[in-house]
Amino acid sequence: MNLSEKVSYLKGLMEGLGIDPNSKEGKLFAAITDVLGDAAASIEDLDDEVAALNELVDEVDEDLGNVEEEVYGAEEDYDDDDDEIYYDVKCPKCGEVIGLDEELAEDGEVICPTCGEHFEFDLPDEDEYCDDGCDCGHNHEEE
Repeated sequence: MNLSEKVSYLKGLMEGLGIDPNSKEGKLFAAITDVLGDAAASIEDLDDEVAALNELVDEVDEDLGNVEEEVYGAEEDYDDDDDEIYYDVKCPKCGEVIGLDEELAEDGEVICPTCGEHFEFDLPDEDEYCDDGCDCGHNHEEE
């Protein structure tokens, strides 16, 4: 049962109870059911519009997927992070962890975007092992 049907049901209940539409209570109930009817109609219109927009978004998403496939090739063939190495450095002042790509990390210094602190850091040696699970690009095989 949709909202409009429920409002109609309430109007029927009101009539079935024999409430005089000219009494104070009858006028109040009639006004309430009218407002509910208007709200139900608006909500049903919005539901229809949302459904139409969802269909349109699905079509655009599908079209975009086709364009991406044409431009980048099959999804499994495209991975732009294969050769990138990222480093995390921690601001000594505020403790914010800042992610840097290899090019930015080679400078050995950074300004914290959170607190503005300028600090220097050292990168690990290429053959140095890191803790398991880190995302630094180093070899994590057992020694």
